[in-house]
Amino acid sequence: MTQTFKTIRQRFLNTLSPTYGESEAESVFIIVLEDVFHYKRTDYLLGKPLALSAADEQQLEKILVRLRRGEPIQQIIGSTQFMGISLKVTKDVLIPRPETEELVDLILQDQQADRRPELRIIDIGTGTGCIPIALKKHLPEAHITALDISKEALEVAKYNALNNNTLIHFILADILEWDLVFTDEQYWDIMVSNPPYITHDEKWDMQAQVLEFEPHLALFVENKAPLLFYETIASFALQHLQPNGLLYVEINQKYGQEVKTLLQKKGFSNVSLFQDIHGADRMIKASLSSK
Repeated sequence: MTQTFKTIRQRFLNTLSPTYGESEAESVFIIVLEDVFHYKRTDYLLGKPLALSAADEQQLEKILVRLRRGEPIQQIIGSTQFMGISLKVTKDVLIPRPETEELVDLILQDQQADRRPELRIIDIGTGTGCIPIALKKHLPEAHITALDISKEALEVAKYNALNNNTLIHFILADILEWDLVFTDEQYWDIMVSNPPYITHDEKWDMQAQVLEFEPHLALFVENKAPLLFYETIASFALQHLQPNGLLYVEINQKYGQEVKTLLQKKGFSNVSLFQDIHGADRMIKASLSSK
């Protein structure tokens, strides 16, 4: 005998609320309904009935078991949304965060005021490809390159680019070895990166589902060199960013002033620190006025 929809919903909430909180648990439940059973969020809010078979209930139970284990819902359903774009997600890529949407939005706002023809953009550490794909959707005339050290991540990014009808040039490389990868003739107008910026000491403050299910390669940097990637990206930009070019990076909120100072000492100008929607230092924008 099948359970009522109300009973199934309550079982989900009772099981997940201790871990997620009731509001997020309900959001996860709605995502499952939308993705697996194509039951729209608006139908849920309006209380429209949903008939579930015994097989449907079994599928929901399997999903609930994985959620209880801490596996992110995005990996379970295999996709996520980023700025209205559907992206494939696997264990090999970092799940895009809302803060990264804010980083992309900052770039787009600047380009509305200063639209450059034949714009050349490079994304460093692309993961799912969320940043270059979103930029290409809004700046279709731009020439965009995306780089990642992970072959598996690049396969996901290439799939996402193709699935979203965006032409992006992908490079498999380690940005720490940029001087061995790029030629002197390669320049970009915009560089953007959401590099690894969490120190290993900060692991203990993180959710278990992030530590256990998302790639540490995309998350962590050594305690002794928390600014390693910003130092490297800044050096790369000094050689390969056009005069008056722009650099955008997402940062660890604990190191906002340090990254800002680093870029200023490197010779960047107009170095600005931005907060995310939660008020935490999260993004830095800088320009390179001369070589």
